[in-house]
Amino acid sequence: MKIALAHFRVGETDGVSLEMEKWKLIFERMGHEVVFLAGSEGLTNSFIIEELHYKHPINDRIVENAYDNLKDYPDEASLKKEILEFAQKIEQKLLEFIEKEKIDVMIPNNILSLGWGLPAGIAFTNAAKKSGIKFVAHHHDFHWERDRYSHPTCSFIQEYLEEYFPPNLANITHVVINHIAKEELEKRKGIIATVVPNVFHFEGDAWKVDEYNQDFRKSINVGEDDILVLQATRITERKAIELGIEVVGELQNADHLTKMKQLYNGKSFSENSRIVYVLAGLPESTPQYLEHLKNKAESLGVDIRFVNDKIDHSRRIENNEKVYSLWDAYVFSDLVTYPSILEGWGNQLLEAVFAKKPMVVYEYPVYLTDIQDKGFSFISLGDTHTINNQGLVEIPNEKVVSAGLKANQILSDEKLYKDVTENNFEMAKKYYSYEALYKYLHSLPIFNKAALPL
Repeated sequence: MKIALAHFRVGETDGVSLEMEKWKLIFERMGHEVVFLAGSEGLTNSFIIEELHYKHPINDRIVENAYDNLKDYPDEASLKKEILEFAQKIEQKLLEFIEKEKIDVMIPNNILSLGWGLPAGIAFTNAAKKSGIKFVAHHHDFHWERDRYSHPTCSFIQEYLEEYFPPNLANITHVVINHIAKEELEKRKGIIATVVPNVFHFEGDAWKVDEYNQDFRKSINVGEDDILVLQATRITERKAIELGIEVVGELQNADHLTKMKQLYNGKSFSENSRIVYVLAGLPESTPQYLEHLKNKAESLGVDIRFVNDKIDHSRRIENNEKVYSLWDAYVFSDLVTYPSILEGWGNQLLEAVFAKKPMVVYEYPVYLTDIQDKGFSFISLGDTHTINNQGLVEIPNEKVVSAGLKANQILSDEKLYKDVTENNFEMAKKYYSYEALYKYLHSLPIFNKAALPL
């Protein structure tokens, strides 16, 4: 069969793009032909429908007026007219793509669940009805999980969300990435979905220091004897990076530093050594949130680095300077923070486990329902939090202190470091490998007859 994986963007470092790459690989191993369809292609070849672009100016305007403030249209009817006209453009191009490329299965990712692209959701639903081909709607996030989509400015927007996000059609199979989403989708829509968790290539070659990346630390001005704490996610409010800053601040507490003379890797941590907090992800937050992070880091004396301009989906040379992959950042990290309070699943969690790095983790809801019982050894920030008047996440201080102490112990003990990271690797390999993904996809009725051995 010929399969099209569709999203607003592909070939970037966001979780959905990365997961699509994995599905493509497994489908190809099963003997299928796979193509990408998106609004932008990043560093991965794809068919382009420009109107699907994640930051298309018309869609940006629609989103702002549909969910925040109806200010760019004289009335609701004018907003509705533009949504439907924009949807018609996408639908026409989508149907042409399906016919020309002879697509057998269309797999939209988040397009029919999130509510970011109202015209796109309408277009894909109509294309499913008119083309008659099989759709597998892969839902990573739902609009009801995000505050922004919970109070539309117009009643018809709510009606669109209920009808199209996601639609309940006979030729659409629904896939979600956790059990919370599965239960909520059945409760709200009567739709029975299959859970396919995020996975990683645990059978692949380990990321290592090589000729290309050996100068990564130097390129971001981090010394060889410094401790590099990595936040690999995109920079958004729900990632609660302020908690990571607090942990780093606690880790460099004088009481901890006096005990941290010899590191797990045999290097010495001297009075000239630093603890550096490196943020590798794309900034997608409000400017205010970025300022809050910088101010918090300054107040706690945390050396914070925003290095996304040096990180991309793949390595390349740009303006005679190296751009590194996200995997290179993991290679040179000593500790990884993952303080998100909301995740559909958690790609970067598996990446850090694959890289065999210890992790500081906030126990977000899906972690508790889908991951906690698998036997991982993470440094916990607990599972309760509040939001302060700046919109920043706060947790009990004893959790920060405990996390700092545990991180110090692991970073100072070669055997403990190895035991923790090896255990996590083996657990993840058991539950979240490509072999596991093959079994999940093979079990979907529209694929199991055509599957070939892995």
